[in-house]
Amino acid sequence: MAVSWTRHRFSGGALALDTTNTVVLRGDVERSFDRFADPAEIARFAAAASSFRADELKGRALAAPDPHAIAGTVMAIRETTDRLMRRNIVDGVLDTADLPDFLNACADGLAGSRESLGAAAPFGSAPEPLAFEAALAVSALSLLSASTMSRLRICPNCNWLFVDRSRNGSRLWCDMAVCGNRQKAKRHYSRRKEEVANG
Repeated sequence: MAVSWTRHRFSGGALALDTTNTVVLRGDVERSFDRFADPAEIARFAAAASSFRADELKGRALAAPDPHAIAGTVMAIRETTDRLMRRNIVDGVLDTADLPDFLNACADGLAGSRESLGAAAPFGSAPEPLAFEAALAVSALSLLSASTMSRLRICPNCNWLFVDRSRNGSRLWCDMAVCGNRQKAKRHYSRRKEEVANG
């Protein structure tokens, strides 16, 4: 069944984090599932990201004409990014043992790319679409900046990774409209249940 790639699925604040979040309920052995289990979804995700990540991409479109051919590279970047960033959030430090696999995966993503990247055009400025795996690698590498790493968070509701871009760095949820409201509803339900039980 095709995934509906809605705005909520791009709540990570960076293309690389949105991609790590394609594993739903990561860490929950019973309920976790991979939205990229069908590699065709990689192409659909890339098309949606062209719109929902337009600011990050500076308007550059993404392309994944042969998602089956790039699936291994995409998965390697996704998994090594998740491991590196999740450990950074939990431990508060970057584990250099995770860096070689991460950097090798990103290098593979950039291997066929001939782009000119710069501060004004971090994803290049060529008129043709950028290969999704190359954009994913660039986005993942951009997470290594100290200012970004200090603002990485794990959503306590869905376990997704996101960048907290709030002014005071106090954002709790990947998406207040979804995860925040779900937690509010759970708390309300628990209070009502307790009130009923206490008569």
